[in-house]
Amino acid sequence: MFKVMIIEDDKKIRDIIFENLQKWGHKGIVVEEFERIFDIFIEYKPHLVLLDINLPAFDGFYWCNKIREVSKVPVIFISSRNTNMDVIMSVNMGGDDFIQKPFSLDVLMAKINALLRRTYSYTNIDIDVVEYGGAVLNLKDSSVIFNDKKIELTKNEFRILYILMKNNGDVVKREKIMQKLWENESFVDDNTLTVNINRLRRKLSDIGLNDFIETKRGQGYIIK
Repeated sequence: MFKVMIIEDDKKIRDIIFENLQKWGHKGIVVEEFERIFDIFIEYKPHLVLLDINLPAFDGFYWCNKIREVSKVPVIFISSRNTNMDVIMSVNMGGDDFIQKPFSLDVLMAKINALLRRTYSYTNIDIDVVEYGGAVLNLKDSSVIFNDKKIELTKNEFRILYILMKNNGDVVKREKIMQKLWENESFVDDNTLTVNINRLRRKLSDIGLNDFIETKRGQGYIIK
């Protein structure tokens, strides 16, 4: 079963698309909180996105650009706008197809099924990110994005943050972090770990993630 994320502010159109996706055996993910589109995308990891251009707050081009920062998942733009510039913008922003309103449901479903078949017959596209508290750790380029700000991490900084974010809400002992780094052939002693943690905290503060990593004295570290 494929998961298709529907980002459309017209409830009637949204519901019709949702019903047809179910008929074809797909799972529709309906977005109603348009300020949380990126967070919902990260949470549900859809296989395809249907994206309207005219949306509240930010338009579809903005959200497609955000999605493309972390994923190559197929995106089909749906819009009543039909100028050449809209089509060109859709392609330039990373869209895979463009369908104009009003549209035939048969045509839409044919495009969806063809794109899903073409994409997932040959490769598996994963969303290579870990998200917590609005912070997105990109596993492909070792970067962190928060509130549209981005920082690059060193190999050790990335591995430390990855361990902490994967264990969010739990205290991770210093010994466990050092063991994990040692497994990855990157030996870190107690003093080096402290230096890396402090450097990582400064970088996170630069993008607004103040006190993201908390020290539990005598226990280890936790992100909150």
